[in-house]
Amino acid sequence: MSVENTPSLSVCLSAMTAKRAALITDSYKVVKRSRREEKREKRAPSPPQKDTEPRPLTAREIELQELRQFDQDWRYGPCTGISRLQRWERAAQHGLNPPQEIRDMLLSADTDPDYTHCLWSDYPL
Repeated sequence: MSVENTPSLSVCLSAMTAKRAALITDSYKVVKRSRREEKREKRAPSPPQKDTEPRPLTAREIELQELRQFDQDWRYGPCTGISRLQRWERAAQHGLNPPQEIRDMLLSADTDPDYTHCLWSDYPL
């Protein structure tokens, strides 16, 4: 074979390089798309939309919420180590004007520990 009949080396290399570049670019796009699809598949499905409204609170739940707010109100003094009724009476004795409805709630359910104990009664002093 003569050198004159064979295509030049530079023409072959440029053809191979061009072909490789196109293949790399094409495969990169395919890989990138598949990664995006995998990420979409890996995501947790969104929770179903609830059209229902939250249920209304019962009278007991409303009263317990008010008692918790009373526990968290520092205007009536500390509440650890004593019952809610003792705290209410101490606040009244010192002229802090605690809400009368709190006392009424406490006297109406004086045996229920949810009503008599403050929020932090389970924690040691």
